[in-house]
Amino acid sequence: MQKYSNKGAYLKFFTYAVVVILINVVGVTLFFRSDLTANRIYSLSQASKDAVKTLSEPLTIKVFFTKNLPAPHNSTERYLHDLFEAYAAAGGDRFNYTFYDVTADESGLTDQSNSNKKLAQDYGISPVQIRIIENDEMKFQQAYMGLVIIHGDMMEKIPAITSTDGVEYLLTTAIQKLNNKVSAFMALKEKVKIRFYLSSSLEKVAPLMGLDQLPLLPRAVEELAKKMNLESLDNIDYAFVDPREDKTLNDLAAKYDLMVMKWPDVPQQGIKAGSGGAGIVMEYRDRVRVTPVITSVNLPIIGTTYQMADPAGLETILSDTMETMIGINENLGYLADHGTPTLSPGGMMPGQPRSNMNAFNQLLSKRYSIVPVSLKEKNIPEGLKTLIIAKPTENFSDYELFQIDQALMRGTNIAFFLDAFKEIMPRQSMGMGGAPQYVPLNTGLEKLLKHYGITIEPAYVLDESCYKQQRPSAQGGGEQNIYFAPIIKDGSINRSLAFMNNIKGLITMQISPIMVDQDKLKQNALVATRLFSSSEKSWTMADRIDLNPMFMSPPTQTSEMKARDLAYMVSGEFSSYFAGKPLPAKPAEEKELSPEKESPSAATETAPNENNTTAPGAEKDALVAKIETRNAVITKGKPGKIFVMGCASMLQDNMLDPQGQSTNAAFILNVIDHLNDQDNIAVLRSKNQTFNPLAETTPMIRGIIKLFNIAGLPILIVISGFVVLLKRRGRKRKIKLMFQEN
Repeated sequence: MQKYSNKGAYLKFFTYAVVVILINVVGVTLFFRSDLTANRIYSLSQASKDAVKTLSEPLTIKVFFTKNLPAPHNSTERYLHDLFEAYAAAGGDRFNYTFYDVTADESGLTDQSNSNKKLAQDYGISPVQIRIIENDEMKFQQAYMGLVIIHGDMMEKIPAITSTDGVEYLLTTAIQKLNNKVSAFMALKEKVKIRFYLSSSLEKVAPLMGLDQLPLLPRAVEELAKKMNLESLDNIDYAFVDPREDKTLNDLAAKYDLMVMKWPDVPQQGIKAGSGGAGIVMEYRDRVRVTPVITSVNLPIIGTTYQMADPAGLETILSDTMETMIGINENLGYLADHGTPTLSPGGMMPGQPRSNMNAFNQLLSKRYSIVPVSLKEKNIPEGLKTLIIAKPTENFSDYELFQIDQALMRGTNIAFFLDAFKEIMPRQSMGMGGAPQYVPLNTGLEKLLKHYGITIEPAYVLDESCYKQQRPSAQGGGEQNIYFAPIIKDGSINRSLAFMNNIKGLITMQISPIMVDQDKLKQNALVATRLFSSSEKSWTMADRIDLNPMFMSPPTQTSEMKARDLAYMVSGEFSSYFAGKPLPAKPAEEKELSPEKESPSAATETAPNENNTTAPGAEKDALVAKIETRNAVITKGKPGKIFVMGCASMLQDNMLDPQGQSTNAAFILNVIDHLNDQDNIAVLRSKNQTFNPLAETTPMIRGIIKLFNIAGLPILIVISGFVVLLKRRGRKRKIKLMFQEN
């Protein structure tokens, strides 16, 4: 009988153990990870890699996070660790990060966590309240979940990171902003002037106005100015001014629109009649911004109340205002006349009307410096990358259209958010209101767009795929279809473009269809890309517009239903609308003349020349008329892009969220980024979109899937059991036959 040896088994075990150890050593030294998610949300985007690779000096991130948080917040901390490892791998030695354990009070504080908590408070990071569920009981806990980014003497903070959605976008844009700050502050040729005007006379009446802390405000603003000066590389010139004389106060009020208050004698308090003003004025070259420090609010029943600006809030307002003034971000033009809605920048002048596009302005201001463009006062600035024209309601002269056309020829991209109708609200009479009227708009931009091959139809798109509103119980409850608010589903969105790749749903309102002239586009070698359209069950309302949902219903003729194109991006070398046409004349400025000055002027113009000689200036005018000018019109432009959508309501506050998390906000910002050649940022922003609707299916397919889940899976299990049983029986037979043969 052969003697069995264990040497071979021991040798195999030892070899396998050595191989396992070596594989682990290799895994530690050579980091490798594969991201199998659809949008590679756990991999660093190219924009993030570029941001850390171009750091001019070391950048440090301090993360303050409470340990042992319940799900889902514990995964957020793990995600941050992995994300910063990827940043560090791309940024090298210039990217550093540190996690600080800041345990909440109820969990017990150690000396180290106490020190970390104080450090977090010094950086302006405060705890947030999170909801946890333990032992079938819901509780609330205070937790630190913020970070600060330090680049030289400058700092950006993200006070709360409660989820992983959009974290990479926030970090990368903050790093880019710090890089831009360094370059902008080093390029400043003069300092930014900040003047804090506060009349000392206000100290006596401040307690009566409920402003007991007003005397402490100058010290707080001075400390804030010192901090901003340190972060801006000593580029701030700050001074406190006490305007005591009425003349000085009135001059300042007229120049800067400062808030001025006057009060009568108050004998009971020993206060004499007087006046005073307050406000913070920031100036850089010809740019001026005013930030009010006292605001008045008229409340029902209570009356007028006064509020003082919070110093902590002033820091954010003044920093944002300064960044806009010195141009840290890339300039973005916005047409500020012809009836377009007002954007409310930081430091809005007192008395300006409230805008319904605050969210749009807030989202844009995070990435761009908004430059108001007034065609009635001056031309479109040279070198402007993109101009936004949103909801104009006044006519454009040919000269103003010429300015827009030539800006496009020079390479300025233009985003048109236009309405086909102007809503006119009826006058209130005897307490009775009426339905609004919708008058077709014809501002002159229509002929410009038609020349480029784009036409916005004077109609509204109605769609069975629309927003549904809950009816009040008094009207029977249920849902009311708002047909004029189409919901754009995934199948109707063109996601072939990079900036549209992860936009899977939109909601619009009062949107008009767009038609393209393919012959004209082909003739000018332009490319028109449809971005999204309505569903196949949509129709249009033209001529008589009535948007009362109670009187709307789909058409009886199904032939009227079809998909309508709703947004286009057109690119290429545009041809000028004014090619071969006379140069438009600039409208003469209207000047009001007094009756005394009007008559002599008229007499001078009509009086005959006694000596029958040429009137003064006539020879000059005749010479100017004979001069021929060549190349006054750019007939063929540089490569450019225009975006056209017949819906300006998509920019309103009820359609966008200030945080930019909705698909509507992501779409609008991605379009602007695409026009500014920032597709990498657009891709980064939208890759974390959490809106993933299920694909549309027919009732039959849904029934088949349901039947398979109910009956199909159990049948498959039974069949699998029979197959296993048959295999076992077959194996038994083979073994039995083997022993019978032996």
